[in-house]
Amino acid sequence: MVLFFSFLFGSIVGSFLNVVIYRLPIMIRNSWQSEAFHITSDFLTNSADEKNLSEKMLPGNSSFNLVLPRSKCLGCDSDIRPWHNIPILGYLILRGRCNNCNMKIDLRYPMVEFLAAIITLYVVYAFGLTLSGASSALLAYALICLAYIDYDTELLPDSITLPFIWLGLITNYFGAITSFEDAFWGACFGYGILWSVYQVFKLLTKKEGMGYGDFKMLAMLGAWLGITSIPGIIMISSISCLIIFGILSLKGRDLSEPVRFGPFLAIAGLIFIFWGDAINNLYLKSVIL
Repeated sequence: MVLFFSFLFGSIVGSFLNVVIYRLPIMIRNSWQSEAFHITSDFLTNSADEKNLSEKMLPGNSSFNLVLPRSKCLGCDSDIRPWHNIPILGYLILRGRCNNCNMKIDLRYPMVEFLAAIITLYVVYAFGLTLSGASSALLAYALICLAYIDYDTELLPDSITLPFIWLGLITNYFGAITSFEDAFWGACFGYGILWSVYQVFKLLTKKEGMGYGDFKMLAMLGAWLGITSIPGIIMISSISCLIIFGILSLKGRDLSEPVRFGPFLAIAGLIFIFWGDAINNLYLKSVIL
């Protein structure tokens, strides 16, 4: 019964994660546009010019956030009925199409809900209803959001990574996943190692190999999972990135296009949430041998 409710709770969380994945980048863009308008408007003396500029730059819906407005179909803009918003089941009831305009609903929505549900179930099964279990689930939810947002927009929002660095340090102050000392140095080393790689790459090639969001995301993982997890996370994410990039390049992908590294960090982070100790022990044994 506990596992069933864990799955149910996870699917509900997954529904909210879909909202974050879709709306947060739009909220960030709206914020940038508003800031740009206020900076530019300071140099304008003509009210007509300011009005024209506001119509072009300011977001049309100022109340757009994670709560408002209600969820709507992207095709016909009709409100989604509450029973059609039931996680996973809603998609099945609608047979994957809008009830009003018959537009196909992206399969991603039930996939994210199912992924969050499975992760929650496994966390409860592996760690129980403990601080460690709750912390692991919370980190997993953040990684799902970051992976999809980076894949869609090449953004790793500070509004997720920075609070989660602090939250990881706070939870590990109480020993939720690792020791506070391990978490502190994990955050420092996680940020520092990718920052150093970035600077060396830029010095040698005069190009930027990655964004600062990647540094913060790895620092976040270090704050939650500890410094001992950082080498393994870098190794798994780098190898998986090279494999996928190699496959895509064989299919004709332009090698000059930037690679979104966030999803690979997220995959490696999820692996270390559940099997980090086993991976670290295996690595230590191989070094000793």
